Amino acid sequence: MKFVKFLFAVVVIGLLFAGGFGYGRWYSTRPSVVKNQRKILYYVDSMHPWYKSDKPGVAPDCGMDLEPVYAQGAGPTEPGAPTRPANAVEVTPDQQHLIGMKYGTPEWTDGGETIHAPGRVMPDETLLTRVQARTDGWILTVDANFTGKPVTRGQPLLTLYSPELLAAQQEYLLALKARSLMQHSSMQESMANNESLAEAARRRLLLLNLTEAQIAGVEQAQQPLQNIAISAPVSGYVMARNAFPGQRVTAETELYTLADLSGVWVIADVPEADAARVRPGQSAHVTAPGSNVPLFARVTFLQPQVDPVSRTLKVRLELANKEMQLRPEMWVQADIELAGERHLTVPADAVLDAGTSKTVFVDRGNGYFEPRAVATGARNADRVQILSGLKAGERIVTSGAFLMNSESQMKAATR
Repeated sequence: MKFVKFLFAVVVIGLLFAGGFGYGRWYSTRPSVVKNQRKILYYVDSMHPWYKSDKPGVAPDCGMDLEPVYAQGAGPTEPGAPTRPANAVEVTPDQQHLIGMKYGTPEWTDGGETIHAPGRVMPDETLLTRVQARTDGWILTVDANFTGKPVTRGQPLLTLYSPELLAAQQEYLLALKARSLMQHSSMQESMANNESLAEAARRRLLLLNLTEAQIAGVEQAQQPLQNIAISAPVSGYVMARNAFPGQRVTAETELYTLADLSGVWVIADVPEADAARVRPGQSAHVTAPGSNVPLFARVTFLQPQVDPVSRTLKVRLELANKEMQLRPEMWVQADIELAGERHLTVPADAVLDAGTSKTVFVDRGNGYFEPRAVATGARNADRVQILSGLKAGERIVTSGAFLMNSESQMKAATR
């Protein structure tokens, strides 16, 4: 009996010892876990940090898993957790919302550049028409009596008295009469000669600026026109006028210069340093003063010489002007587009330019942002080319980076 009690006591003591040893072995590792665990304050949506939740779950707007925000703003330190740079700046969701922080990502965009150059509007020289009398005479009346007047094709410009033109009409009437008399003649050779004389007289009237309708009127009336109306050969605007009542003119006198302004030229002054990159056929846009609507144009010609005073190359752009947005001698802004390779770019506001260095803030999660030095290239509109320092798809700060930079410098000063 005593032996049984002794055996029972030994077993109980052994069980107590084993239990105590196991308890110690089990809970001896727990303090390190507890120690490494950080207190979770709340959960936020990484895409919209102002959204908070007391429990883990999914963001209602974008469907992403909510991320925990720890006390002291630090993330978990379990094995496999991402490391955070020592110079990272902490910005709480409330602070992000207060400063209006916005985000974006580096993107691959076409590397085309744009050359900005001032330009001057000129009439298209291929659409200019010069009106001449083609005979000596005197101007009797003037209908197009001021520079800039719009005219349409066939509209009378002036009336002219010309002895030479009067004589040419009389010769034509005589040739017609002779042809009519010889129609029933048996002398075929004489009839053919009269036909040739009539045709030659008619052609001379056309060369002297009479129209088909005027010649038909002479034939019908069998009387020459004393006063000849000279009409506009094209529609356009009077750009130059040299016709006045009572003025004597000669065959080579230039009475009017008419311009069709439905198409115009823009002569752009391209800096000498950019001249080698401009080629005929490149696209361009022209913006008139007081207008926000650019007009499409195309480069058609480059002058062979550079202006020795302004050190610019004259580049000719051609464009349609149906609505008369552009007028001769108007100064405009010409933007010539240059094709290029694709480049990694970010919004210009995302880059903090300190002169000797350029910085972009990268979101590292849990309210921490890393100030990262980048190398930039050319700027096109509102985006800047990134040569190094970023990768496509990284989440960066595009608005509010200036305040974060101030915070980063204060943090560095306290170290």
